[in-house]
Amino acid sequence: MVEPPAAPVTVDGEPTGGLPYSHSERRLPSTEREFMSHSLRYLANCSLLFTELPLLQRPAAARSAGFGAVEFWWPFEDPVPGDAAVDAFVSAVGDAGVRLVGLNFFAGDLAGPDAGVLSIPARSQQFRDNIDVTVGIGERLGASGFNALYGVRVDGVPEQEQDELALTNIVDAARAAAGIGATVFIEPVSGPKPYPLRTAADAATVVDRARAAGAGNVGILFDIYHLASNGDDVDRAIAAYADRVAHVQIADAPGRGEPGTGKLDLDGYLARLERAGYAGWVGLEYKPTVPTVDSLAWLPRERRAGAEANGAGAEANGTGAEASGTGAEASGAGPAGGGAGQAGGRAGSSREGSAP
Repeated sequence: MVEPPAAPVTVDGEPTGGLPYSHSERRLPSTEREFMSHSLRYLANCSLLFTELPLLQRPAAARSAGFGAVEFWWPFEDPVPGDAAVDAFVSAVGDAGVRLVGLNFFAGDLAGPDAGVLSIPARSQQFRDNIDVTVGIGERLGASGFNALYGVRVDGVPEQEQDELALTNIVDAARAAAGIGATVFIEPVSGPKPYPLRTAADAATVVDRARAAGAGNVGILFDIYHLASNGDDVDRAIAAYADRVAHVQIADAPGRGEPGTGKLDLDGYLARLERAGYAGWVGLEYKPTVPTVDSLAWLPRERRAGAEANGAGAEANGTGAEASGTGAEASGAGPAGGGAGQAGGRAGSSREGSAP
């Protein structure tokens, strides 16, 4: 008996052209794609997603894939890039019609030994020079948060001295961010580098010190992959620190791939964060195990647009920190780009080689 031909495979209602599902599509039942137990908004981290393309083409690729919002690590080689490089980046995001929700401050060479510079005396001035540039880019593109990677421990400098320097720099960055209604994120990170913030409790200690110093707009970047990889109890961390969480990022573990490639209950963690009061964005900061578009098969296209239940969100036009990517482009205000520094335009450089 001849078997009838199989029905064409579709993803998001579109034919795949005969291509098989991605790894995540095969591992997740279709019911999981149709139903999630939370309503949090997703955005694309364009420093890890769409790396098949040059950096300045990634915002448009994210938009084509259905996303209304993106985030980036620091996208330049230098802490103070030239105006032309900054303008090219701003145009790439604005012309794509996506909102830049989050941007990292300059963090050194992430592909090498660095994981931030703000706590390192010999590198502190790089961070301070970068504050106005980063906030200026954020002002032009409607960013609501900036990630301040803490920096590794260095020989010959007492830890207390590094921590006091970090506090000063975080507070100053938060004051600048407050001027556009934005928040500074403090992130625990996994990996072999001597990075001192490993757990949610570590980050909360820094956040509490900054708030006590008058910087009320400092919060935890709750990266579920990093916390789980470090052995932190994610559920306990949610229960203890949800009120301090300002941003969330996800990847599966082990491996840091897309959801479904590891063992983490990402949907469950996100649902518990939402029930605990978190209502912000979820950044997809994973390393795709297949082409980026295929790696998104687990996420229905309608969940990528970033619209909130009340109709507001990434697609809403506005002003200030809530401005859409397209509306903010017209504004040349703010110190973005400065006038100093080399004309750095090497966007997508070795800074993106690997995450800290």
